[in-house]
Order: sequence, then C-alpha cells, then structure tokens
Amino acid sequence: MVDRIGGYNYRIGGPRPQRVTTDVTKGRTQQAQGHRSFAEVLDKQLRTDAKAVKFSAHATARLKSRNLQLSASQVEALNRAVDKAAAKGSRDSLVLMDDMALVVSVKNRTVITVMDQEGMQENVFTNIDSAVLMKTSVDR
Repeated sequence: MVDRIGGYNYRIGGPRPQRVTTDVTKGRTQQAQGHRSFAEVLDKQLRTDAKAVKFSAHATARLKSRNLQLSASQVEALNRAVDKAAAKGSRDSLVLMDDMALVVSVKNRTVITVMDQEGMQENVFTNIDSAVLMKTSVDR
C-alpha cells in the first residue's frame, strides 16, 4: 500500500528488513609469529609517553622568548628529577638545573614555566611543595 503525503510516496506495511549475519571468523587473519598486536603496541607507547615530561604552551613560549634550549641529557635529568619528586609525594616542584629553573606539575608530568638565571634573580616561587636540585653532565 502506498500513501501520498505531501507529494511523497511512503510505503506502509512494506517488507521488513532482514538481519544480516556473517561469520566473523572468516575475515580474521592469523598473526604472524614475532609480531605484536595493536593493543600491545598501543599499551607500550602509552606507558612510554606517560613517563616523558611534557611542556605546556606557556613553558614552550618561555623557552622561545628566553632563547633557552634543553639538551637530551638535560631532558633525561628533568625526567629523573620528576621521578624523584613523585617518589616523595610531591605535586608541584621547582627543579633547579644548570642555569635554569623549571616549575613542574609532578602529577601531570608537565613543565609549567621556565626561567633563566636572569629571571631567577630576586624571584619568589609560589605554589610549590618541593624543590629538586639537578646537575647534568653537560660542561658549561
């Protein structure tokens, strides 16, 4: 039966849709030996990324404006400093490293702001519950 409503044809009482069934095992392929599943790779990447310290947009802007660069050894030292602060239960920490000061959210593993030696002069650091003094192996 077809009814005409507003110039359109609507089918009433037409055939009902049938459920489509497929065999899900046909489309699967066997994992090659030695290859990890996507879930394993994703889990490993998430664990690796969770350990690395991130930089907030504000900290990145401060690094650029003050013409500061962190070497690979400094980033490793920063990661170790955050690990030490986390082990002591810190939430927000001041990391003094070489000629710069970094305020880090330990819980989020994020650098909030960065200061060079000039910026540290006669400055008061607030909203921190710990300080970590680090020295990298870079000769200056």
